[in-house]
Amino acid sequence: MTKSDLVVLAVDDDMINLKLLKSMLKKSGKVKEVIEAKNGSDAIGELKSRDDIDLILLDIIMPIMGGIDMLKVVRADDNLRQLPIIVLTTDETKKVEALECGANGFLMKPIRQDDLLKKMATVIV
Repeated sequence: MTKSDLVVLAVDDDMINLKLLKSMLKKSGKVKEVIEAKNGSDAIGELKSRDDIDLILLDIIMPIMGGIDMLKVVRADDNLRQLPIIVLTTDETKKVEALECGANGFLMKPIRQDDLLKKMATVIV
Protein backbone atom coordinates (compact mmCIF):
# COMPACT_ATOMS: atom_id res chain seq x y z
CA MET A 1 0.00 0.00 0.00
CA THR A 2 1.52 3.27 -1.01
CA LYS A 3 -1.03 5.56 0.57
CA SER A 4 -1.22 6.02 4.32
CA ASP A 5 -3.90 7.76 6.36
CA LEU A 6 -6.62 6.02 4.38
CA VAL A 7 -10.32 6.62 4.89
CA VAL A 8 -12.19 3.34 4.43
CA LEU A 9 -15.94 2.87 4.05
CA ALA A 10 -16.90 -0.53 5.51
CA VAL A 11 -20.35 -1.70 4.45
CA ASP A 12 -21.86 -4.70 6.24
CA ASP A 13 -25.19 -5.36 7.95
CA ASP A 14 -23.46 -7.49 10.61
CA MET A 15 -22.19 -5.25 13.43
CA ILE A 16 -19.70 -7.90 14.58
CA ASN A 17 -18.13 -8.01 11.10
CA LEU A 18 -17.94 -4.20 11.04
CA LYS A 19 -16.21 -4.09 14.43
CA LEU A 20 -13.77 -6.80 13.33
CA LEU A 21 -12.95 -4.96 10.09
CA LYS A 22 -12.50 -1.70 11.96
CA SER A 23 -10.14 -3.34 14.43
CA MET A 24 -8.04 -4.95 11.66
CA LEU A 25 -7.87 -1.73 9.66
CA LYS A 26 -6.89 0.42 12.65
CA LYS A 27 -4.15 -2.06 13.64
CA SER A 28 -2.64 -1.85 10.16
CA GLY A 29 -1.34 1.67 10.80
CA LYS A 30 -2.41 2.70 7.28
CA VAL A 31 -6.00 3.66 8.07
CA LYS A 32 -6.90 7.01 9.59
CA GLU A 33 -10.68 6.51 9.70
CA VAL A 34 -13.23 3.75 9.18
CA ILE A 35 -16.73 4.87 8.24
CA GLU A 36 -19.40 2.26 8.91
CA ALA A 37 -22.57 1.69 6.89
CA LYS A 38 -25.08 -1.11 7.45
CA ASN A 39 -26.36 -1.35 3.86
CA GLY A 40 -25.70 -0.06 0.36
CA SER A 41 -28.19 2.77 0.68
CA ASP A 42 -26.50 4.16 3.81
CA ALA A 43 -23.13 3.75 2.09
CA ILE A 44 -24.25 5.74 -0.97
CA GLY A 45 -25.33 8.49 1.44
CA GLU A 46 -21.85 8.52 3.00
CA LEU A 47 -20.21 8.61 -0.44
CA LYS A 48 -22.35 11.58 -1.48
CA SER A 49 -21.62 13.51 1.72
CA ARG A 50 -17.85 12.95 1.76
CA ASP A 51 -15.11 13.23 -0.83
CA ASP A 52 -12.24 11.78 1.21
CA ILE A 53 -13.08 8.05 1.00
CA ASP A 54 -10.19 6.02 -0.45
CA LEU A 55 -11.57 2.46 -0.39
CA ILE A 56 -14.86 0.58 0.02
CA LEU A 57 -15.07 -2.81 1.73
CA LEU A 58 -18.44 -4.16 0.66
CA ASP A 59 -20.56 -7.05 1.89
CA ILE A 60 -22.87 -8.57 -0.77
CA ILE A 61 -25.90 -9.86 1.14
CA MET A 62 -27.57 -6.96 3.00
CA PRO A 63 -31.10 -5.65 3.50
CA ILE A 64 -32.44 -2.52 1.74
CA MET A 65 -29.63 -2.33 -0.83
CA GLY A 66 -27.24 -5.23 -1.32
CA GLY A 67 -23.63 -5.06 -2.43
CA ILE A 68 -24.21 -5.88 -6.12
CA ASP A 69 -26.80 -3.09 -6.45
CA MET A 70 -24.49 -0.67 -4.67
CA LEU A 71 -21.61 -1.65 -6.95
CA LYS A 72 -23.76 -0.82 -9.99
CA VAL A 73 -24.72 2.59 -8.57
CA VAL A 74 -21.11 3.48 -7.69
CA ARG A 75 -19.74 2.36 -11.07
CA ALA A 76 -22.43 4.37 -12.90
CA ASP A 77 -21.50 7.59 -11.05
CA ASP A 78 -18.76 9.63 -12.75
CA ASN A 79 -17.57 11.02 -9.42
CA LEU A 80 -17.32 7.63 -7.72
CA ARG A 81 -16.46 5.09 -10.40
CA GLN A 82 -12.70 5.20 -9.76
CA LEU A 83 -13.03 4.24 -6.08
CA PRO A 84 -11.49 0.84 -5.33
CA ILE A 85 -14.04 -1.67 -4.02
CA ILE A 86 -13.21 -4.98 -2.36
CA VAL A 87 -16.17 -7.31 -1.98
CA LEU A 88 -16.41 -9.44 1.18
CA THR A 89 -18.76 -12.41 1.24
CA THR A 90 -19.34 -16.00 2.28
CA ASP A 91 -20.88 -16.84 -1.10
CA GLU A 92 -18.28 -17.95 -3.68
CA THR A 93 -20.92 -17.87 -6.44
CA LYS A 94 -21.21 -14.07 -6.08
CA LYS A 95 -17.53 -13.56 -6.97
CA VAL A 96 -17.98 -13.52 -10.75
CA GLU A 97 -21.04 -11.27 -10.58
CA ALA A 98 -19.27 -8.83 -8.26
CA LEU A 99 -16.19 -8.65 -10.49
CA GLU A 100 -18.36 -8.21 -13.60
CA CYS A 101 -20.14 -5.33 -11.87
CA GLY A 102 -16.83 -3.57 -11.23
CA ALA A 103 -15.38 -4.85 -7.96
CA ASN A 104 -11.57 -4.52 -7.83
CA GLY A 105 -11.10 -7.50 -5.56
CA PHE A 106 -12.77 -10.22 -3.58
CA LEU A 107 -12.25 -11.82 -0.17
CA MET A 108 -14.09 -14.73 1.38
CA LYS A 109 -15.33 -14.37 4.96
CA PRO A 110 -14.13 -14.86 7.59
CA ILE A 111 -11.61 -12.18 6.70
CA ARG A 112 -8.04 -12.56 7.94
CA GLN A 113 -6.03 -9.40 8.56
CA ASP A 114 -3.04 -10.36 6.41
CA ASP A 115 -5.31 -11.29 3.46
CA LEU A 116 -7.18 -8.00 3.82
CA LEU A 117 -3.99 -5.91 3.89
CA LYS A 118 -2.51 -7.76 0.90
CA LYS A 119 -5.69 -7.25 -1.11
CA MET A 120 -5.84 -3.57 -0.13
CA ALA A 121 -2.24 -3.15 -1.32
CA THR A 122 -3.19 -4.46 -4.75
CA VAL A 123 -6.11 -2.05 -5.30
CA ILE A 124 -4.84 1.20 -3.76
CA VAL A 125 -2.40 3.25 -5.80
